[in-house]
Amino acid sequence: MAEVVAGVVVPDSELVRAATELVREVADDTLFHHSRRVFLWGALKVAARGVDVDLELAYVGGLFHDLGLTSAYASAGRRFEIDGAEAAREFLLSHGRSEADARNVWLAIALHTTPEVPEHLSPEVLAVALGVKTDVLGVGLDELSAEQRAEVVRVHPRPDFKNRILKAFYDGMAHRPDTTYGTMNDDVLAHFDPVVSAYGLR
Repeated sequence: MAEVVAGVVVPDSELVRAATELVREVADDTLFHHSRRVFLWGALKVAARGVDVDLELAYVGGLFHDLGLTSAYASAGRRFEIDGAEAAREFLLSHGRSEADARNVWLAIALHTTPEVPEHLSPEVLAVALGVKTDVLGVGLDELSAEQRAEVVRVHPRPDFKNRILKAFYDGMAHRPDTTYGTMNDDVLAHFDPVVSAYGLR
């Protein structure tokens, strides 16, 4: 039976179950619940815009978007967004989705920290970007009802989220500061240690 959260039907498919299992194995509770909220916020927001979205693809995009911060998927010298995008692409292809679908989710994850660009791409790219902005920055919370917000947070709590997600960002990027250039990620590194940020000593 499909799970329903705040009116969003989580696809009851082998692909979705496999994605959930994979992320549950390699990510802690903070990243897992954040990633599920990203999917839910994004699905709610694109639905409110009257935009059709492939919920399986949006789910993988949301669940895998921070996978590159985990020790299992973090590379030595690529942006964490690309690490997650590559993992999602391989996962989708191995589960029978098309190259076009895999590329779509690749873009959603690779661009989720890039302002404005996702709004001009596919609904799945937009859904991930909207979900991330909502959960991390609180952008557009007024587009969601109090009941929707309460239900999502009840199912996927946010205890001390601000501090925990900043720590997860730092832990996943401190060893590759040059890869944060041009995004808010450099500001995250500078918050903890200005010397390791992509801009170096300022």
